[in-house]
Amino acid sequence: MITILNLRVDPVTAATQNLLLQTSARQLKIEPGRIKELIITKRSIDARGRSVAVNLTLRIQTDTCEQIPLFNPVNYTTVPENAPQCIVVGAGPAGLFAALRLIQRGIRPVILERGKDVDQRRHDMAAISRQATVNPDSNYCFGEGGAGAFSDGKLYTRSKKRGPVEHVLQVLCQHGATEKILIDAHPHIGSDRLPVVIKNIRHTIERCGGRVLFGQRVTRLLTDNASKVVGVQTADNQEYSGPVIMATGHSARDVYEMLIEHGVTLEPKGIAVGCRLEHPQHLIDCIQYHSPKGRGQYLPPAEYSMLTRVRDRAVYSFCMCPGGIIIPAASAPGELVVNGMSPSNRGSRWANSGMVVEVLPEDIPVEPGKNPALRIMDFQHKIEKAFFTDSGTGTQNAPAQRMIDFVEGRISKTLPATSYAPGIHTAAIHKLLPKPIASRLQNALRTFGRNARGFLTNDATLIGCETRTSAPVRITRHSDILESISTMGLYPCGEGAGYAGGIVSAAIDGLRCADALADAVASKNQA
Repeated sequence: MITILNLRVDPVTAATQNLLLQTSARQLKIEPGRIKELIITKRSIDARGRSVAVNLTLRIQTDTCEQIPLFNPVNYTTVPENAPQCIVVGAGPAGLFAALRLIQRGIRPVILERGKDVDQRRHDMAAISRQATVNPDSNYCFGEGGAGAFSDGKLYTRSKKRGPVEHVLQVLCQHGATEKILIDAHPHIGSDRLPVVIKNIRHTIERCGGRVLFGQRVTRLLTDNASKVVGVQTADNQEYSGPVIMATGHSARDVYEMLIEHGVTLEPKGIAVGCRLEHPQHLIDCIQYHSPKGRGQYLPPAEYSMLTRVRDRAVYSFCMCPGGIIIPAASAPGELVVNGMSPSNRGSRWANSGMVVEVLPEDIPVEPGKNPALRIMDFQHKIEKAFFTDSGTGTQNAPAQRMIDFVEGRISKTLPATSYAPGIHTAAIHKLLPKPIASRLQNALRTFGRNARGFLTNDATLIGCETRTSAPVRITRHSDILESISTMGLYPCGEGAGYAGGIVSAAIDGLRCADALADAVASKNQA
């Protein structure tokens, strides 16, 4: 017999199989020997009270019965030789999952990725840290796996579409992710493991008849006499035919400009701007777990989530990386952007998070001679250039300021050690950030310090800037058929199109766009 049991236990019990088995047997009022299999299917940590508890959902098999696996692999079969073809621009989560779904729907995907494969990307990312050399086609934002490939690999989403979320997690498990992502309340894969998963997805696509081509930067849309998109042209003048799923990620500024030249309708979209805030992980553990000794042996590195409003704008923590590092994330020369990542074990001695302020289109005036749809993008780029210029060295050495010094508006005389490999220098971040953003962030950090004693400290450092929180534009599309409102045959998709925010939501949108395109192809064939 299979029994589902919900338990609330201490961390030691949650981490010790024998204690968990005994506790479960007592709850079920049976002998421990009757339990043949005990599997944790959901796990979350509750640190709101003085004592930390772990909430578990267990699947318990008693006596004898057929074992039920945690996940069921999807059967991807080879598309027929005469299958219609679709172009997927971008090999991030949206593009990869769109390709997988197209294969399920009997359509041959051709993925065009401007960057390199996930292994070759590592060399270009190392060059950013070591030589301050930014390859505009291969960096933390561009290349196989997209911006998430070398991130923390967070898989948490607030999406209400629980069915698609579970499907995404199942597919990731099928391609090498640990089954823990099906269990944990805030699952993550880790920057060291996610690249392997991405490669395995590519191999599935290719095995089933799809193509994944690297070094193929799309520079032009191809249209027929009715101005319907029928393919694309790349920088080396190669042409590829088929309807187009545009899944380029949130940093492809040249793609936005190209789409405007083709008359595709775009609109400005709000983003959030600020810095990375880095604490010692032990300090965050002490605060979150209410213990001067930190997390101890049985708890993971603590996370936090902060949110307040200052003068009608949200200020919040973003992409919190426990046991992580800060990385350079520029996608073109002459700009400086930082982001966060964590390995699967979250073993660094630092914790970092974006601390960002909401910026809405109405906050940014339209400059004469500039396209209004790109005004948030232009604003974003100006901040990145200002932070790059501040170093004075033409490197990725980042402006930094101790946390209390930033709040009080004074330059730090010294800086603590940091995980950021290119190095940091003392700077007036409260002046480098636009005043409305800096003042709101100062106010919010005071609030966060009051809410979590010890959080506001000069042992923490602000490192800037953090601007790539989401896409600065939205490529507008029909809500039902998901096709561009202005351009037939074009399906804006994922985070870069303004319809997702993270690995899972981007993957879900990739599935949706693939289904919409497949439905359109089927309808045409039936006509």
